[in-house]
Amino acid sequence: MFDPFQLPYFQQGLLQIGLLAVGCGLLGTWIVLRGLAFFAHAVAAASFPGLVLASGLGFAAPLGAFAVGGAFAASVGQLSARNRRAGYDALTALALVTALAAGVILASDVFESGSQVDSLLFGSLLLVDGSDQVVAAISACLAVAATWALGPRWLITGFDAPAARAIGVRSAWTDLLLLALIALAAVSALAAVGALLAGALLVIPAATTRLWTERLRTWQIATVVLAAVEGVLGLWLSVELNAPSGATIAVLAGAVFAVAPLLRPVASS
Repeated sequence: MFDPFQLPYFQQGLLQIGLLAVGCGLLGTWIVLRGLAFFAHAVAAASFPGLVLASGLGFAAPLGAFAVGGAFAASVGQLSARNRRAGYDALTALALVTALAAGVILASDVFESGSQVDSLLFGSLLLVDGSDQVVAAISACLAVAATWALGPRWLITGFDAPAARAIGVRSAWTDLLLLALIALAAVSALAAVGALLAGALLVIPAATTRLWTERLRTWQIATVVLAAVEGVLGLWLSVELNAPSGATIAVLAGAVFAVAPLLRPVASS
């Protein structure tokens, strides 16, 4: 039962899960609080063209993914700031469709990398290396530092943006920084769960624990712990069942979210 824990590549996957749980868990609470779940999913999916470029041209995948994901986050943030009526959702959808279309064209017509599309879209925790862990560690450290330094600003603008502006809290640059950190966290999760399943780490754990607590700090700690537990258990199940690790973690996270309302009375008591 515990044999997989002795395997070197499994241990590397466990280390990656721990790092991702911190970064994605903390930022996940801000994503849910600020209503950025669709943006978080989209920025990961929009990194697909960067992954294709990196694979085709032979440079580091995180560089290509963050270049495209960062540009995506910056463009959505700037457009939303200029046109608040449109909001994040409509502009995110527009930019996402464009990025995915570009990725499909690059993968099929330019680099002919169709055989690698599955790994780019769905990732694998069993194939992570040192560079992936460095990116995840940087994302985790920045998430902790930003939460400590900018958490109060994100909190007040998330609950009541007009009131925050009325008392002089300017949220434009802090919102852009939050979008950039979400993009970095999404990129750090790509090697583990791929471009299409990043929400399994960025959104679902935070949405689940939100049902159990009303205190921000408790919510954040619970989200980090739940993301780590779901990641470890999902990785173990993927090895035991010979299933894709990213998809297994996503299914497990979805199942926990589905039963979370039933456990709410227990958590409240």
